[in-house]
Amino acid sequence: MTTTTKRYGLVAVCLLLAGLVLMAAFGSSSSSASPNNRSADPGQLVGATPAPAGAGGYGSYGSYGDAGASGSPSAAGAGQAGGQLAVRMDAQLGAVMTDSQGFTLYRFDKDTAKPPMSNCSGACATTWPPVLKDGTTAGSGVDASKLGEVTRADGSRQLTVGGWPAYRYAQDTAPGDTKGQGVGGTWNALAPDGSKAKAGGAPATPAPATPAPATPAPATTMPQPTQAKVQLSLMTHPQLGQIMVDANGRTLYHFAKDTAWPMRSNCEGDCLKTWPAAPPVDADKIKGIDPKLVGKMQRPDGTWQLSINCTPVYLYSGDQGPGDALGNGIGGVWSAINPAGKAATGK
Repeated sequence: MTTTTKRYGLVAVCLLLAGLVLMAAFGSSSSSASPNNRSADPGQLVGATPAPAGAGGYGSYGSYGDAGASGSPSAAGAGQAGGQLAVRMDAQLGAVMTDSQGFTLYRFDKDTAKPPMSNCSGACATTWPPVLKDGTTAGSGVDASKLGEVTRADGSRQLTVGGWPAYRYAQDTAPGDTKGQGVGGTWNALAPDGSKAKAGGAPATPAPATPAPATPAPATTMPQPTQAKVQLSLMTHPQLGQIMVDANGRTLYHFAKDTAWPMRSNCEGDCLKTWPAAPPVDADKIKGIDPKLVGKMQRPDGTWQLSINCTPVYLYSGDQGPGDALGNGIGGVWSAINPAGKAATGK
């Protein structure tokens, strides 16, 4: 009897212990399922900061500048029209393209011009907003034939200059800034022909001095002298109409700050590096221009300079070749010359 009682007692103790274990397990499960104790998303640690959108393969954007920069003339990454484009003479870079607000335009070495293609998107386009073609026009000094467009991956149409897609830089906060020049070794200010603006104060490509000039449009149907002997003639520019050009077909300019009576040049020093004085011409080597308008002036250093209508005449080192008139309108004081010896307007 004693043995049987002990056996039943042990069984009761075991059943009691099993019940306690089951109750503890049930309580733990209920606590975990309670709506007041929900766990964080299993894909992210509690308190973790999500990775910034757009970081992707650009990392910290080191080669593109600060992606969080403010002061850009357009919304971050959205792109914006350039308005009426212009050419600005920069003290370090020479002739550079700007939008209508005076902000510098840039090109990217990883893009291509033939065919035009942009390789800047996502985070890159936030730091370097593309200039959109719609709403962009050629202003004074800009050769409209150099402008084009390329369709971006998002379907927007981006401006191209000489085939190269054009951008602004988010850290340029004021007109005339060139903080994007040289960033990452792949970004450069745009010269008027789409090439890289070059340091040293000179425009992107000096005007070539080729021995064989381009054939200017004939001013009359009279027999013309051989081209090699012509030193001053006319050509027809698509926007400006007939303008005067030198023996190599390069456009000639007047400077509004010069004076005619007495005849005097106010372009000296660095000005002459950008606007070289045009040399005098022989009276018998003029074509289509009234010889009475043509003369010469002695400069303070003793050299002689061509004059038209009693006003000194210059070339523009930013013109890329025969027929260019990129200097017209720069600063509101430089103008190509029409057959009457006045500022060319195309009217």
